[in-house]
Amino acid sequence: MYFSQKEPPRREERLGACIALRDTVCGFAKKKGCRFDDGEREFRQGSICLMLPALAILNTIPDSVVLIHGANGCGSCIHSQNANARSGSAQRTGKAKDALWLSTALNETDVISGGEEKLTAAIAEADRRYRPKTIFVVSTCVPGIIGDDIDGVAAQLQEKVTARIVPIHCQGFKTKIWATAYDAVYHGIVRQLFEGRDESKASALPGVDESRREVEAERRKKTVNLMNVSSMGRVDEIELERLLRALGLEVNIFPVFSEPDSMVKMTQAALSISTCPTHDDYILKHLNETYGVPYQIEHMPIGIENTNRWLRNIAAFFHLEDAAERIIEQEERELRQALAELTPFFAGKTVFLSAGEFRALATANLLAELGFAVRGIRSFHHDEFAEGEYAKLARQAKDDFIINIANVQPFEEANLLKRLQPDLFLGHANGNMTASKLGIPAHVIYNTGLSYVGYRGAYELARRLRRLLRNPAFHANLARHVRLPYRDQWYAADPFRYIRTQGGHGHE
Repeated sequence: MYFSQKEPPRREERLGACIALRDTVCGFAKKKGCRFDDGEREFRQGSICLMLPALAILNTIPDSVVLIHGANGCGSCIHSQNANARSGSAQRTGKAKDALWLSTALNETDVISGGEEKLTAAIAEADRRYRPKTIFVVSTCVPGIIGDDIDGVAAQLQEKVTARIVPIHCQGFKTKIWATAYDAVYHGIVRQLFEGRDESKASALPGVDESRREVEAERRKKTVNLMNVSSMGRVDEIELERLLRALGLEVNIFPVFSEPDSMVKMTQAALSISTCPTHDDYILKHLNETYGVPYQIEHMPIGIENTNRWLRNIAAFFHLEDAAERIIEQEERELRQALAELTPFFAGKTVFLSAGEFRALATANLLAELGFAVRGIRSFHHDEFAEGEYAKLARQAKDDFIINIANVQPFEEANLLKRLQPDLFLGHANGNMTASKLGIPAHVIYNTGLSYVGYRGAYELARRLRRLLRNPAFHANLARHVRLPYRDQWYAADPFRYIRTQGGHGHE
């Protein structure tokens, strides 16, 4: 229903997503949807712009140019993302390929006179110089404020260039929910790369014989869309492909590193499978409503029981329950034998996690299975898809623990870590410095070169954590020589004193 509009709606309105909350895991487990009272922070330290995850996806698309319509600085994050684009390309094609991006470099004069003329010239130049299949035009805050019509410019130019022009709306000021980025990317892909391309008609063309059509139809009955918006590296894709192929299924991975011309194959699969419910509901509902492709979005395959449930649900759809049980029995037996020498080391150790909501919760489940006691979780936002995960954790936990919904806000995290003193911190690579400077051993909760999902991911993460915890000297030395910029008064204060809710809590 949203795809007839130029832009996707904000997640604040579409899902009632929350950005400023404090509670405990048992408190979250008892609440549903509308019972959450989202707050406002009277003080903030930065945020997450939706452009970052959007560009992380777009930079992986082959034969494409990413054209950022905005100031030069809006593309600076691509420098840190390029390693993933190069390594991911090398792992899938055998050839490392840099992200190809340009900027219209809007300046003060453009803010007054408009940037559409620059955008027109940049699209024509990108098409002439690189001859890509697709040009993603990413709109930033400035054109959103001054009213540049990137869809209008794209429509006017489309007949004059060979590339398909795909507008992507990423005006950061419009939403505090960074996950809106996934909706923005899917919105542009569906409107421009699905429209007018009916994959089902290809096999019905004259010259395609009946036997070939039957083979193709049979293949599609066993083909699943496996969603990956750059939340998995190739090593994790291989693990999930291994499990799905053990069930006799064909796998179509989308959208990272997908050829633009083949994206429309999504519409002909037998089933779409989410690997992170936070990421995928927008397009999965559209595929179901428009093309009749059913979907599963309930579990993230991180953790032993989560992977079991993920696999059982898929098998049940194809009536392959017996095969799934045989796979699970073998995989779980081998995994637990391998973990036997590692898990005694984790008994009684405490952990704090920080990440996107579903990843943080699923990883917390895995760590609890390994023997850790979870002391706290900070999620970047909250929406309805994670409600079942809180219930799982609440059932598993021996003691209730803190949940903080915060789009970064390191001052709250520093306060919490100082109080809770966990033995281990798991967070994103650019968010581990607070814990590290406090002397807490820290490990990345996501890295495209490391294994996290499925049975292999459970073992590999346990192996890495044991190695880290056996030698915490780096973080201990770091804490002796550097300090965070907060005074003792802040560490003694309520970490959530700046969150104001409708109930009136906040700093007086």
